[in-house]
Amino acid sequence: MGNGTGGFTAAGLRRLREVLERHVESGRIPGLVALVGRGGETHVEAVGTMRHDGGPPMRRDTIFRMASTTKPVAAAATMVLLDECRLRLDDPVDRWLPELAGRRVLVRPGGPLGDTVPARRPVTVRDLLTSTCGLGLDMTAKDSPMMREFFERGIYGTQWMLPAPGPDEWMRRLGTLPLMHQPGERWLYNVGDDVLGVLVARVTGRPFETFLHERIFGPLGMKDTGFHVPPGKIDRLPPLYAPDPRTGEFHVADEAAGGHHSRPPAFPSGGGGLDSTVDDYHAYFRMLLGHGMHGTRRILSRPAVELMTTNRLTPGQLVAREDWARGVVHLSHGQGQHGGWGFGMAVRTYRGDYAPAGQFGWDGGAGTTVYADPRHGIVGILLTQTGMSTPDSARAVHDFWTTLYQAVDD
Repeated sequence: MGNGTGGFTAAGLRRLREVLERHVESGRIPGLVALVGRGGETHVEAVGTMRHDGGPPMRRDTIFRMASTTKPVAAAATMVLLDECRLRLDDPVDRWLPELAGRRVLVRPGGPLGDTVPARRPVTVRDLLTSTCGLGLDMTAKDSPMMREFFERGIYGTQWMLPAPGPDEWMRRLGTLPLMHQPGERWLYNVGDDVLGVLVARVTGRPFETFLHERIFGPLGMKDTGFHVPPGKIDRLPPLYAPDPRTGEFHVADEAAGGHHSRPPAFPSGGGGLDSTVDDYHAYFRMLLGHGMHGTRRILSRPAVELMTTNRLTPGQLVAREDWARGVVHLSHGQGQHGGWGFGMAVRTYRGDYAPAGQFGWDGGAGTTVYADPRHGIVGILLTQTGMSTPDSARAVHDFWTTLYQAVDD
């Protein structure tokens, strides 16, 4: 590997491992699994242990809570339906999601819920895919009445914000709230991705996860990806830790056996619910780099991949996304601030550090990062079991990407 054939340099890969080991040896991250792939070359590092107090070592097939890195993968289900003309980008969603019909919109996003005006137009499929449907988790207004209602009405729970009720009840509760902004007006996080899962299920008449397995996971060989970890694999799932932001002390946010991911969820969250491995996610992002092809099999059309992986936001919507990114601790050190948004993922529109424009992917609050770079043909994946509540995991993400680009052999 890394012998001047256009992959990675041997010295660069050694440096990458040294940097990853340093983060584990700091005691702030118990373990991690990293993958860097370029063309036919794949390099994997498994460092540290499954638990902060020791236990089994990290392995290449360790399963992680992908959190918001679910979004780029789950969006593909909608793209399959667009490819088949079962949906169209500018279709109003009212036909399948009547809970979102006839919406009213807050006069002021942070104002009282009763102060509303009618929506100027219906919510469309495009609005959901670009996170501009008028509903979302607004980190710039955490104490607003609307944000409080998301949690008080049980639309999102306190445990890593995964929805608790089933899809139909979740949609009913969501439909009792006004929109925060007019459809298409502003980028807002997460809610649109969860609504897409309900949309796919209603259009296809099949559970969201079933459709993903049939059209994405199965064809790509993503055998360890799903919305829970079955009993036969639960020993490969580490606990999820939420370090104290002040002291760094480890607190278990979610155990493996008996935890939230040990059983099928009531709501399969397209915004943050998947569990997976580095090799499964590598297969997915290699498919995107291959313009929708996996070997000789087409998973998505080339235009569908182009829509997903190029910026779809207007200048005004971009400003809203940058404002949001500044309000999230892990994005101040990670990948998320530099530019645009496609469908379900960030797209770099300018070089902000080592990564070039055109790089696409996303980060997850459970300590995960996955990006692909069409210019260099690179996929990079870093998975940890340590949430981004402290800067430590975010710095590890930053250092991973910085060192990865230094290892490129051109």
